[in-house]
Amino acid sequence: MKTEFEHRQAAHCESGVISNLLRQTSGGKMTEPLAFGIGAGLFFAYIPLIKINNGPAIAFRTLPGHIFSRTCKSLNIPIIKKRFFSKESAEAFLREQLDKGIAVGCQVGVYYLPYFPKEYRFHFNGHNLVVYGYDEDKYLISDPIMHEATTLSSYELQRVRFAKGALAPNGQIYFPKTATTITKEQIKQAIKAGIKRNVYNMLSIPGSFAGVAGIKNTGVKIKKWLDKLGLKKAGLYLAQLVRMQEEIGTGGGGFRYIYAAFLQEADAYWPGKGLLVVSATFTQAGDMWRTAAVQAAGIFKGRLTNQQDFDKMGDYLIEIAAVEKQAFETLKKIKWD
Repeated sequence: MKTEFEHRQAAHCESGVISNLLRQTSGGKMTEPLAFGIGAGLFFAYIPLIKINNGPAIAFRTLPGHIFSRTCKSLNIPIIKKRFFSKESAEAFLREQLDKGIAVGCQVGVYYLPYFPKEYRFHFNGHNLVVYGYDEDKYLISDPIMHEATTLSSYELQRVRFAKGALAPNGQIYFPKTATTITKEQIKQAIKAGIKRNVYNMLSIPGSFAGVAGIKNTGVKIKKWLDKLGLKKAGLYLAQLVRMQEEIGTGGGGFRYIYAAFLQEADAYWPGKGLLVVSATFTQAGDMWRTAAVQAAGIFKGRLTNQQDFDKMGDYLIEIAAVEKQAFETLKKIKWD
């Protein structure tokens, strides 16, 4: 059983899944950057109380599943989104949708994905892919970060859909309920809603763990890590930051580059709002995250071991926070009507 689905590679898993699922119903207008921006995917959070791979939880994008839900809500597309207690009921529901010719998105863990290179397999459960058919015990898989479509056995798919640990997917499946036509005006209004939500998430969430305040606060903390944690543990924490940025975050502050591309595309729907200028600022922020990653790598690989190296790393994040704050404050001042 196979649905009509075209695999296309993307920079980020969830936004790639969304653009692939909505490509036909949008007449090809729903690109990956639009999906990411409309879904207010750009984020930052540092939550040391939650551990992933023995390091603090660090996020460069919003929680898995939120981008899909927000994008479809902004476009007035009804969705089906389910989790399961039973592996058997999860597979039965999956087959039921595939038998109807519906391609579906699934949240999975990456550790047991057999087509992932071994160096990329670690316990992270926020990955997304599309299942678009099956042939006996083999499921047809479109993983947007892979060059070509692939397959997983029933056991392999079940294993990653029910991976344990932080952000456990519990068999989560999601897809548009109906094939609703998406108009240019809907996309235009959804762009506005997505930018407003992202502005709030990065500027107005209370506390100092998230948004631009979270970036700055993390920079301040990094300067204290050598004394507080010791060189080995501090290096592991910085390795975690780079892993979440480079391997899960599409590479080199990639979410900032995707958001810059979103603003470039949004300018065609909202000309004269200065979106291209802000887009350039997010490209700059992406470059700065890449530079910070190189500094962090030097520390956890043992090439940089002094307090001044940690001070420099912390200063990078404080500078990034200032750049992103300026960009989001500019977006906040836009008069849309």
